[in-house]
Order: sequence, then structure tokens, then C-alpha cells
Amino acid sequence: MCSEYEQRICYAEYSNVMQDLALGIPPRQSELDLAPRAQIKIGDMGAVIRCVGDNTVELVQMKFGFPPARKHGPVFNIRSQGKSFSDGHRCLIPASAFLESTGRRRSKGKYRFELVGAPFMAIAAIWRPGGKSQPSAFAMLTTHPGFDVKQFHNRQVVVLRPSDWKAWLDLERSPAELLQPLSRGSLKVEEAKPPEFGSS
Repeated sequence: MCSEYEQRICYAEYSNVMQDLALGIPPRQSELDLAPRAQIKIGDMGAVIRCVGDNTVELVQMKFGFPPARKHGPVFNIRSQGKSFSDGHRCLIPASAFLESTGRRRSKGKYRFELVGAPFMAIAAIWRPGGKSQPSAFAMLTTHPGFDVKQFHNRQVVVLRPSDWKAWLDLERSPAELLQPLSRGSLKVEEAKPPEFGSS
């Protein structure tokens, strides 16, 4: 399942999209809150978008993956089916692409998925407050794979088009309706070259 994504989004581009969606940006925010990253993996800090009042969103740095439960590793993907997500801790992960491995041992490859027809994508996620000197953290939501992903993996992260971002943040529609794979041809898929998932 997805444990890696890239964030090469220009802050001016981000601001333009937020304005088009009539979502305000706090005046204190700047390009420093969305610094480009070639690779964000489990345990890294990354920017997420969350609500901060009516029709205003903010970028906040959080850790990718909830703390381990007992002996298990960090929780970075959560199944969306059958959950209400009504506790208010919904967020979006701005990303230029996410990466998936095929999982085949003998021919394991890595593939890059980019949203077609939009400057960047947002992955549906939830976050938890930090505690005991630990930062707040986020985890991606998953669903069954759409046509563009199913040949590579049996699950996929939920990618939302800009028109659905506010609906997820405010939960204006049911999770069952929102948290679905996109239609065929919505994601551009290409084999990831070593520089795409090397050191950031």
C-alpha cells in the first residue's frame, strides 16, 4: 500500500487553486509551509490541509503515520469503508504524485500516479493531535482500486479532485460517496525512475 508520495507543488499554484475553490488562506502562510519535496515517506514530516474556521484552510506540518500500536509499525493507511469520520479530524494531503510498488517479488517495480487535468492532487486523510513531545500525525485513507490502479495493487489511496476537497473537509457528503476511486483515465501512470524515489 502507498507509503510514499512526492510534493513538488508551487505555493503560488496552491494559492490559486484555493482561491478558485473559495477557500481562504491564513495571512501568516507562505511558501515555507509548502516547501517542495521529492520524496515523503513514513515517519517524515509533510504538509496537510485542514479547516481553520469557516471557508478557511491552513497548511500544517505533521508526521506521516500514526505512532505504532504495541509491537506493530506505524499506521499510515486506513481503510475508509464503513467509517463515519465525523470526529472533525479530516484533512487533505497535497501531492504531485503518489507511488506504489507492484508487490511482485520477482519483478517488483515502482509506479508513479499523477492526477490528470489538475495542477496537483489531494489524498483524503485523517489526523491525530500529538502528545508527549510527539507531533500531530496523519494517515492516508484507502479504498478498493480503480481501473488505473488495480493492475498494480489490490488497494489504493483515495484521491480527491479539487471540486471535492471542501466536501471532505466539511463532510458535506457521505464518506461512502466521497471516498471512491476515480474513473478510468483519471490517473496518469508511469514507471518511476530511480531519481523519482531516491533521496529528497
